[in-house]
Amino acid sequence: MPRRTGLGKGLEALIPGGEGDQTGNGISSIPIEKITPNPRQPRAAMNQADLVELSTSIHEHGIIQPLIVTNGPQPEQYTLIAGERRWRAARLAGLEYVPAIIRQVSPQQQLELALVENIQRADLSPLETAEAYRQLVEDFGLSHEEIAQKVGKNRTTVTNTLRLLKLPQAVLAALVEGKISEGHARALLALPTTQAQLAVLQTIIDQGLNVRQVEELVRKFSGQSSTRVIKSSPLPEVTDLEERLCHYLGTKVTMRHGKKGGTVIIHYYSDEELDSIISQIIRD
Repeated sequence: MPRRTGLGKGLEALIPGGEGDQTGNGISSIPIEKITPNPRQPRAAMNQADLVELSTSIHEHGIIQPLIVTNGPQPEQYTLIAGERRWRAARLAGLEYVPAIIRQVSPQQQLELALVENIQRADLSPLETAEAYRQLVEDFGLSHEEIAQKVGKNRTTVTNTLRLLKLPQAVLAALVEGKISEGHARALLALPTTQAQLAVLQTIIDQGLNVRQVEELVRKFSGQSSTRVIKSSPLPEVTDLEERLCHYLGTKVTMRHGKKGGTVIIHYYSDEELDSIISQIIRD
């Protein structure tokens, strides 16, 4: 009985036959039971319904994109670097062999590659991303700038994501459970005490506040006078520009648009972050 390789039709032609066959493209057919998960996989949880759906697709069409693995601690054993969803779904589909590219990498590179793959697919939650960044900082001594270069993000984005880990556990739990958004969580970082953060968190949940309302409430908690009264929702094009600027600069940007002009407010939380923002705006 021919074994089920799990290859898509295009990849099937690349791997002629026997176990562990290697092609010129560096793709091998590896027994699925010989592969173990990446111990540094940033993603903490996977949606079971999504896995079942992917498993059905793999059963029908095979695995279109090979897994990436590295040699494990024992001979003929492999550790996943990237493609854990595909690996889990392939197991659900009953595949015996899966297509994989074998790469020799360090533990740091295992984390980096898994992190980059998930970020490119937008699969990680903000906290999973923050935790992966933390590992790169604490376990491997990378700076925020080095992490940004490796994952293709702005340095201030990396710094702001890491700051989420400073929030109280109750706030982090609410973020994981989807009770608040990352924007809500970032706004809470501006509050001076844990008690204030928890109080505003409860208000967000009880009253269903949006991010702008939370920012206004945070200013009041911080003893700052409100600088504006929101009479109507911002124009969609203004909101779009704000989001584009936030993404480009890696920090919060507020636009106040009027009939005869307006203002753009760029927020920063440290001298280092200010320097990074200035370098983004003023390029020699």
